[in-house]
Amino acid sequence: MTPRRPLRRAVIVGASAAGLAAAETLRREGFDGSVTLVGQEPHLPYDRPPLSKQVLTGAWGTERLTLRRGEDIDALGLDLRLATSAAALSPGARTVALTDGTELRYDGLVIATGVRPRLLPGCDADGVHVLRTVEDATALRDRLAAGGRLVVIGAGFLGAEVAAAARSLGSPVTLVEPAPVPLAQAVGRQVGAHLAQVHRDNGVDLRTGVAVTGIVVEAGRATAVRLDDGTVVPADDVLVAVGSVPNTEWLDGSGVPVSDGVECDRYCAAAPGVYAAGDVARWHNPLSGAAMRVEHRTNAAEQGMAAARNLLGHERSGPFAPVPYFWSDQYTLRIQAYGFLRGHDEARIVDGDPAGGRFTVAYRAGRRLTGVLAVSMPPRTLRPWRAAIASGADWELPVTSPQPA
Repeated sequence: MTPRRPLRRAVIVGASAAGLAAAETLRREGFDGSVTLVGQEPHLPYDRPPLSKQVLTGAWGTERLTLRRGEDIDALGLDLRLATSAAALSPGARTVALTDGTELRYDGLVIATGVRPRLLPGCDADGVHVLRTVEDATALRDRLAAGGRLVVIGAGFLGAEVAAAARSLGSPVTLVEPAPVPLAQAVGRQVGAHLAQVHRDNGVDLRTGVAVTGIVVEAGRATAVRLDDGTVVPADDVLVAVGSVPNTEWLDGSGVPVSDGVECDRYCAAAPGVYAAGDVARWHNPLSGAAMRVEHRTNAAEQGMAAARNLLGHERSGPFAPVPYFWSDQYTLRIQAYGFLRGHDEARIVDGDPAGGRFTVAYRAGRRLTGVLAVSMPPRTLRPWRAAIASGADWELPVTSPQPA
């Protein structure tokens, strides 16, 4: 794919992992025009996965989060615009208006605006937290250090990680999940049930099959969470972890297609000269044959690189067809997964045993191997599975695990 006009001015909106990867790729591929990187936060690009793990427990200081040193950012020769965000896009004029009143002209644009936490009524009260930014993490960390009672609403990976971190600090934790089995839609009932038991074994009061009807607020501060079974769970702090919302409002009226993210083709292109990458991008993945939006750190960096190459029209550019990867640390468990686990028809244990705390699960959709998840298994055991998923291997392969090359 080639731009419709010579590319001399590139604008990247979003200064997290995807946006930084796009900027670095432009320079690495020899682009010597202007590159403007716009970031809503005042910080240099930083890593988010440690926020719910090492930062929350105090194992890391926030200085370890920075993805690149200041001198490395300077070496890229960027027009760095921090503490501002995009307000509007005009693809016809090829301009981006910022909330600080400035207007940026571009020949090529990468949208990497990410997502924000989905909120519930009462989220503006003291003691109610979300977890997306470094400020969110440090605020919750400081509260957990006091040892108060934490209620986590939502037992997805983020909520589960925070629950594990809080328990490691000695905080009483209640984890509330409306589904009968946490994470069952994502990883299957067997894995979800195993992880649920791990939380219970570590002292979490896990409430499943119940929904939150409200956060109780007294004198401006959250004091409890009310559930639809009639119970009220006392809380000193509440974490709301009920999903995310793509940051696309600034695209209203632009003509760029939006539906649960920025709609892109297999090249990550959303409109002439406009590409998207990271958590905000919903693109057609040729490997799975479906449109998807992936909120994982590895995908953000890989897609940022792919979007930049396709924006340049580089000879190595092509469809973005990754095997998605994610990981999660909970207590002593290291959970890793490749591929497409949602929507599976079958999940089968192919190595190890949940009773021993170490096992591998393969997933199929139709007759195709689509994903693999490992709990506390050596990383090398997953590499052949990743290759098998990428090759479109038949489901019968999991009968005998693929061997390392």
